[in-house]
Amino acid sequence: MKINSKEPIQARKQRKKRFCAPLHRCGHFLHSHLSKELREKLKKRALRVRKGDKVKIVRGKFRKKEGKVIDVDLNKKKIFIEGITQRKARGQEAFVPIDPSNVVIISLTERK
Repeated sequence: MKINSKEPIQARKQRKKRFCAPLHRCGHFLHSHLSKELREKLKKRALRVRKGDKVKIVRGKFRKKEGKVIDVDLNKKKIFIEGITQRKARGQEAFVPIDPSNVVIISLTERK
């Protein structure tokens, strides 16, 4: 994203800007860093997370766990990873939404 001198700096306005962003701009919030091997191979630092990519969680409760991306929620700007679940009050298993900034992409699904 380009930094514009006219954009608001206050944290609450930044959060509102992210929350109220139109869907065609929300894709930017789904970018995640690449592993060192992929970074050298693709000559890029980050890519958008897609369904089927293999990722490693580097922050939070599920740190150091790896899995395949099952779903990408564009509205909530979160991803769901295979094997990362928690138990609900009724005993059901539910996937935990994870922010893409907290993961590193290890391997990519086929892209055009």
